[in-house]
Amino acid sequence: MISAAYGVLARGLKGLFLTVFMACAAQAETTTILALGDSLTAGYGLPQAEGFVPQLETALTEQGLDVQVVNAGVSGDTSAGGAARLGWILTDDIDVAMVALGGNDMLRGISPEETQRNLAAILTELQDKGIPTLLIGVLASSNFGEGYRADFQQVFPDLAQEFSVDLFPNFLDGIATAGTFADARRLYLQADGLHPNQQGVALIVDKIVPSVVSLVR
Repeated sequence: MISAAYGVLARGLKGLFLTVFMACAAQAETTTILALGDSLTAGYGLPQAEGFVPQLETALTEQGLDVQVVNAGVSGDTSAGGAARLGWILTDDIDVAMVALGGNDMLRGISPEETQRNLAAILTELQDKGIPTLLIGVLASSNFGEGYRADFQQVFPDLAQEFSVDLFPNFLDGIATAGTFADARRLYLQADGLHPNQQGVALIVDKIVPSVVSLVR
């Protein structure tokens, strides 16, 4: 009688242990992606579900990946701001990182050398923690001259080579290749002419997903 009861208890405990183990294993398989950026990453001007991070997470899930994308985008943030706050947002559960900063540096005319130093500090910290990283570049305007434009755009491939990280050259590539500038502005940007609308974000995500999938896998 005691032996039979013990057998039932043992089987029950074994089943409970197996259930807990499988749940923990499933949870451990989720890849947590840190999306460090500015308003483009944050989803400025859009309902929460329509921003870059939610759309990216959905697209990656549709690719068969078990991921959670952490929105670390702050509107108006520069590369210096990103470097300053990385320490307290880089938690132990982060597996992969995307660095999408520099747009506000360019709009403010911050020197390419300063932007490069700040981004290098970010990449160094990620590298020290062994976190695979996708660096996302920014195309500069010619408002500050062709020399500035060329120097600024060169920052990203130089850093990608220096730190041996993957590079996606232009965050807005999905919109930039969707048609003429006039069409893109009318169809895929918000009224401010700077930030993508929901359809614009979808184009951006569609272009960048293969790079993120490659990095995660």
